[in-house]
Amino acid sequence: MHNLNELKIWHKSMDLAVSAYKLSSVFPSDEKFGLTSQIRRAAVSVSSNIAEGAGRNTNNEFAHFLGVSNGSSYELQTQLIIAERLGYCDNKEMSLLLNDIIEVQKMNFTFQRRLKQ
Repeated sequence: MHNLNELKIWHKSMDLAVSAYKLSSVFPSDEKFGLTSQIRRAAVSVSSNIAEGAGRNTNNEFAHFLGVSNGSSYELQTQLIIAERLGYCDNKEMSLLLNDIIEVQKMNFTFQRRLKQ
């Protein structure tokens, strides 16, 4: 098992979720049960799967949950690009958030490789 407080990727993914929540808070109200909800679920899923993997018994199990987390990060990335194309958010804010997602994806990939060695 791994200590979450020592995992930089978990902290970064938690920050990502908070940023996604803040960004989606300005979306149109008719998106409350659509894109807003999907973005928030995907954002929470990134850090939640890292946490679940950290609590597993083996590094292989942890790597599996990192893979699921990475999938959620790609969902989030896609949903945010759709929101941007629909004009729901500021391009500068979106660019910063997308850069954070890419950083988490890179960290995730590196961490998965290290766990599988």
